[in-house]
Amino acid sequence: MKKTTPAKTTRRRGRPADEAGNLRDRLLDSAVRLFGEHGVGGTPLNRIARDAGATPALMHYYFGNKDKLLEAIVEERILTLMAPTVNIVLNADPERPARAVIRDLTRHLIVTVDSAPWLPPLWIKEIISLEGRLRPLLIRRDVPGLFRRLAEIVARGQAEGDLNRDLEPRLFPISLIGLTMFTLASRPIWSRLPGQGDIDTDDLINHVLALLDRGLGGPP
Repeated sequence: MKKTTPAKTTRRRGRPADEAGNLRDRLLDSAVRLFGEHGVGGTPLNRIARDAGATPALMHYYFGNKDKLLEAIVEERILTLMAPTVNIVLNADPERPARAVIRDLTRHLIVTVDSAPWLPPLWIKEIISLEGRLRPLLIRRDVPGLFRRLAEIVARGQAEGDLNRDLEPRLFPISLIGLTMFTLASRPIWSRLPGQGDIDTDDLINHVLALLDRGLGGPP
């Protein structure tokens, strides 16, 4: 009987797909955390590689340079994380009361940001800062358009008599960021003050919604 020779298995070049994906994710996780702590300019790529347990050569293999890494952070970390929250605004039912949309948005925003502790410090250092490296990338993704859509929802609520007519719709997105993103960014400070260590995420949600409801309410 003729002996059959086993077929050769073709081995693909490069790292195994599962290992490559895990390492790439670790590099992104290290990058967003270190950029939030030290800023983009203060964090060399080789430091990110060491933090993720990789080599500078692998960092270059996956991202090429810092600009490409920043683009990946915007696409795969910030926009992916915030997509469900953004859709609350972009896909809001025009028949639904504006107040209900805003309450849903606020609750979802706080829960989402609280689940990603790297985001608030990164937001302050690289998006709010005048020299922030991430802000131009986000503006290209029509973040101003998102702000306009939220302002339109507020204006609709005012026209329907559901929201306070004294509100400036164009400033509402800024106020919402102040009540959520900045509050969470400063949490390491205020949570250590005497008597405030037991304030949890639900407390924060209820507090912000109470502030908004008073501000959104009609005349006394």
